[in-house]
Amino acid sequence: MSLKSQIDNDIKQAMLAKDKDALTALRSIKSLILLEETKEGTVGGDLKAEEELKLLTKAAKQRRESADIFKTQGREDLSSKELAELAIIERYLPKQLSAEELEAKVKDILNRVGAKGPADMGKVMGVATKELAGQADGKVVSETVKRLLVQ
Repeated sequence: MSLKSQIDNDIKQAMLAKDKDALTALRSIKSLILLEETKEGTVGGDLKAEEELKLLTKAAKQRRESADIFKTQGREDLSSKELAELAIIERYLPKQLSAEELEAKVKDILNRVGAKGPADMGKVMGVATKELAGQADGKVVSETVKRLLVQ
């Protein structure tokens, strides 16, 4: 089942359950998908799995950053709303790697690429971002790569 049809089914379930937070988050995801499908120059209409993953990752990152901003400004009501929407979006993302799992995967990538030092950061990040897409935040991956290359 495609992400779009899964979202449609979940929107119906949220409507029946009268879950406003879920409905808002699901509608925003559907909106992102529809916008991407109808974007100028797009052929075929349906999105590939990696494009869907990119959209979901971007939406999750936006919610996370908004929640942090609201929290620093003392707006717990808005922060909790963003975190509730984030939880719903994360249902559709792959399981996030723990710090240990991430480090093990990055070490494997370092060995395969043959990275020796900080000068190989770009080469490693190219492979790491493709392989770890959706499984870890890019910032965390970058920090882990940097730390392991300096050692």
